Amino acid sequence: MGTSTFSQYTVVHDVSVAKIDPKAPLEKVCLLGCGVPTGLGDVWNIAKVEPRSIVAIFGLGTVGLAAAEGAKAAGASRIIGIDIDSKKFERIFGFIHFSTQPR
Repeated sequence: MGTSTFSQYTVVHDVSVAKIDPKAPLEKVCLLGCGVPTGLGDVWNIAKVEPRSIVAIFGLGTVGLAAAEGAKAAGASRIIGIDIDSKKFERIFGFIHFSTQPR
């Protein structure tokens, strides 16, 4: 879109705007601007994950965790999370298997 994520004001198309509750915590809501749509969009629109698919996700930051949620919502039968940080393992995100990559 050619806009800056660090600008205080910007002009965008109306389909790119969402109203946010003023009481919502910005440190959490900001994830909806890029990371969550990217992860979900990759799973639903690019990979086109179908029910009973096996999905491997490399990198479990915001985008990777959103991809895991998207894969779970799409009905993936097995979701494999791969990250160099073993502290990122969380079954609540739907991961069946978790692996750390060698550095």
